[in-house]
Amino acid sequence: MMSQQGLKSLFPVEDIAVMGMWELLPHLNKIRVKLKETIDAALLFRPHVVLTVDAKGFCFRFLRKLRDKCSRQGLVSPLHFHYVAPSFWAWKGGEARLRGLSEIVDHLFCILPFEVEVCKSWGLDATFVGHPTLEDIRELTLKEDIPANEWKVQGEEFQRIYKASSGATVISLLPGSRLQEVTRMVSIFSETLKRLRESFPNLETVIHVAPNQHVENYIKQVLPHWPVPAVLVPGGSLHVKYDAYSASRVALCTSGTAAVELQLAQLPCVVAYRAHFLTECLIRYKAKIPYISLPNILLNSPVIPEALFGNCKPSRLAPLLMELIQNDGLRNEQIVAAGKVINILSPSKSSIGDWAQRDLRWKFSGDPTPSMIAASTILHYVKR
Repeated sequence: MMSQQGLKSLFPVEDIAVMGMWELLPHLNKIRVKLKETIDAALLFRPHVVLTVDAKGFCFRFLRKLRDKCSRQGLVSPLHFHYVAPSFWAWKGGEARLRGLSEIVDHLFCILPFEVEVCKSWGLDATFVGHPTLEDIRELTLKEDIPANEWKVQGEEFQRIYKASSGATVISLLPGSRLQEVTRMVSIFSETLKRLRESFPNLETVIHVAPNQHVENYIKQVLPHWPVPAVLVPGGSLHVKYDAYSASRVALCTSGTAAVELQLAQLPCVVAYRAHFLTECLIRYKAKIPYISLPNILLNSPVIPEALFGNCKPSRLAPLLMELIQNDGLRNEQIVAAGKVINILSPSKSSIGDWAQRDLRWKFSGDPTPSMIAASTILHYVKR
């Protein structure tokens, strides 16, 4: 999306898109090289503002080194903004991760409403902007003024274009955005479908492919051996993606942002997650919340079935999906919960009104998106 607005990336973001502790080790040298390239490019460009997005391990090291180099060279350090707060709420002792962050981050954009107060208690300027998935509404509705909790997918077109069989049971599959997780999850998803096709002879799948060339190449390699008919939906095609959600009965997704997209689409789902064995052990030891998917975390309820770690296997996933496909009550429960999740992830009307008074452009553009709130904050920022 940023490349469509003219951003020229130094390197593909998938080069540093690595999750987990032990999974990271083989990539450390490459990431060090990319970090140095980024710092050198920033010093050459001499920006007034630096905005980093997520990828905290990489971005916070970048911000600290950039600020140190600016200080040593007698340069004025740019303002540092960071988008997406550390998930301090998920880990034992997690708030300690905020200690010292105010030394390198001037302002933090939070995507969850309860993060702001905690960040401020640690001396961090912070603003709740809403979840980035809400941006999809603005693009899909061509800037029509439709509140997030009232928007619905309109997707009959997908079945017609992709010639889905009449009466087929369609499942959307979202195996992840990083190659390491996709290679791990795709085989589990495939075996799950083999079990399901015994109960659903007309089973068809839509595989949502992340905008990552490595992921796309891998999925194309395994597609000839896929156990049921499948359609690939590229991640860059927003309208096609949501039309595919609308054409699906349920979804099976790897834990991540995809779970929030499915809330927006009101598509019932099952969340799955596997990692390296040692990473899983670390998560079990350090995590202080019982859920891994954001909707369940926000509602503090297992509305979405989760199959995690050792339980993430076809013999567990297939029954969960079968029950969700056949049980209208369970699907409706998820649809009702989805509306609550989107409300939680959206800025309040009062906060929107406060921002609109400061930036008159909002009065003519409907509810502001998270990116609009973030952009306005940067433009009007006064360092304390």
